Amino acid sequence: MTSEELIEIIEELPFVPLRLHLSNGRTHEIRHPEMAIVGQEVVAIGVESENGDRPRIRLVSIRHINEIEPAAGLAGGDP
Repeated sequence: MTSEELIEIIEELPFVPLRLHLSNGRTHEIRHPEMAIVGQEVVAIGVESENGDRPRIRLVSIRHINEIEPAAGLAGGDP
């Protein structure tokens, strides 16, 4: 996976929420395209707080993304 490939996936219209599977077994979700900022080696993902606090940022190494799949049932994207 390259940063350019990830940008292409995030910019597809209509946007479909995504789930990133990482090499360490974790998953991260991108619910809206504006919640991800892609750099050369990392993607910053905005994570909504469950208790109403400010959103947090997760930094994910692009080289550790093993798979990207549509995240069915997540809010986001156009109807």
